[in-house]
Amino acid sequence: MRLRNRVLLWIRKRQGRPLSPMKTIAAAFAVIILSGAFLLTLPAASRNGQRCPFLPALFTATSATCVTGLTPFDTYTQWSGFGQGVLLALIEVGGLGFMSMATLFIFLLRKRIGLKQRMLMAQALSVNDMEGVVRLQRTVLFGSLSVEGVGAAILTVYFWPRFGFSKALWLGVFHSVSAFCNAGFDIFGFLEPGASLMIFQDDPVVLLTLGALVVIGGLGFLVWEELAERKPFRRMTVYTRLVLCTTAALLLSCWLFTCLLEWNNPETLGDMSVGSKLLNGFFQSVTLRTAGFAAIDQAALTEGGKAVAILFMLVGGSSGSTAGGLKTVTFVVLLLFLRARLRGKHTVCAFERTIPDSQALDAMTIAMTMILLAFSGAVFICATSPVGFANALYETVSALATVGLTAGTTTRLSVPAQCLIILYMYFGRVGVLTISLGFLSGDSAKERFRYAKTNLLIG
Repeated sequence: MRLRNRVLLWIRKRQGRPLSPMKTIAAAFAVIILSGAFLLTLPAASRNGQRCPFLPALFTATSATCVTGLTPFDTYTQWSGFGQGVLLALIEVGGLGFMSMATLFIFLLRKRIGLKQRMLMAQALSVNDMEGVVRLQRTVLFGSLSVEGVGAAILTVYFWPRFGFSKALWLGVFHSVSAFCNAGFDIFGFLEPGASLMIFQDDPVVLLTLGALVVIGGLGFLVWEELAERKPFRRMTVYTRLVLCTTAALLLSCWLFTCLLEWNNPETLGDMSVGSKLLNGFFQSVTLRTAGFAAIDQAALTEGGKAVAILFMLVGGSSGSTAGGLKTVTFVVLLLFLRARLRGKHTVCAFERTIPDSQALDAMTIAMTMILLAFSGAVFICATSPVGFANALYETVSALATVGLTAGTTTRLSVPAQCLIILYMYFGRVGVLTISLGFLSGDSAKERFRYAKTNLLIG
């Protein structure tokens, strides 16, 4: 009774109050996911013509909208053409953001973009102010469609002689969108169900085309804008320079570690030629940037290979992109903060600029939250499903960072574990900081007093 009264009181207080941009974005993603789940439960969405149970449909819709790629089914064998179309729409909306789709209709209808829409755009694109946000949104929208179109054209031409034009076109469009949005869904199940891209291990055209789309999609919209202006590297913003340098360093280091750890593993790279080893090692470093395509068997990775994969999955792509994870700049800010503190310095600097303490604290907050969620989720999965801790941790990190790679764990999850992964994929796409600030934080203006300071023994 007391709880009911509190809920009613909260509802009365909220009446007439508009939702904040953070809450609006979170609510919009929830609505899109539920709508997609409903469509996937329709008999027309399944290849066998039977209604799909709601929980697997919700899991798949969440994975598509949150551009993750984890799924309890093989996409091609489970979903009909209509179901695959629903997934493609969810991937596009989830990857580019619902505001991009809304902006497209606004542009087509030639309507005026108001202040509220500009605030939502700024929040969705992870920019700090609304100046030039409409121009940036236009760049994002039409730039994304252009890159996806080029990728689709390359794949269509390549698949045409093998599969015919109509099927090649669908394969090209679907996988171009899936790669650019870092979703990791594939429809190659008609060749070998559940194999993902392992059937193309010796195909550089497919792997490099999809890899390029993944990297471009994971750079971030602000970086695209600066690269399109063809500025010299020194004239770019500190953020763009950090993104480019960190992305290159992560790709090269992950490529190196993957090759070193898996070079002689017969289940992954061991039986390949040198060229194929290098190609698949590089694609593994790319797909760990939250892409989710698997060119090598993730369950067969060595323990060291899984540890490296977990670390790089956790980092993910860049802010304001189609990728998830901690984000590249968040990761590098943590490293810069660590270096500064180890040297006894109190300021964090990059490219002769000082990074505000508040941003370093935000980076630590996001990192600690994701690590705690990943480990606690892995323990929960171990307790409720027949899965070892390493594979469970692989699954939780993959969900939180919206990667979509799995070590053969997804199909063995219990119902409670599936619900947890659904929640983690949602948190990963919306952002743990957005969730906390939008729904969990109190009103800072109401801090009427502060406690006296105290000193603790640290270290």
